[in-house]
Amino acid sequence: MRSNKGRDTKPELAVRRLLHAAGLRYRVNYTVLPRRTADIAFTRAKVAVFIDGCYWHGCAEHYQRPASNMEFWDAKVAANRARDLETTARLGAAGWTVLRFWEHEDAAEVAIAIALAVRST
Repeated sequence: MRSNKGRDTKPELAVRRLLHAAGLRYRVNYTVLPRRTADIAFTRAKVAVFIDGCYWHGCAEHYQRPASNMEFWDAKVAANRARDLETTARLGAAGWTVLRFWEHEDAAEVAIAIALAVRST
């Protein structure tokens, strides 16, 4: 697991390129809560963006349950989902707009949704 990237994944980079080309400036891997970092954050607009990996966050469309050590992985993915919900709730209570996307979503559509959210605040 050590070789898994925590930031600068291909889906993140694709979205960030499009946002930058649209003239939006943002913070990368920004700490929004203790021990919680947003993949992309717009601090003035208070918009936090998370691009979740299908495997690590249990995407309904693409998650494939491992064949070995199933109990560990089931607990791991369930804990990740619970942490995601808690993070979203805590940020929402603090006045942030939280946007969550899956890694398999089209980068152009994600960038448009983010730009609309940032510009509407």
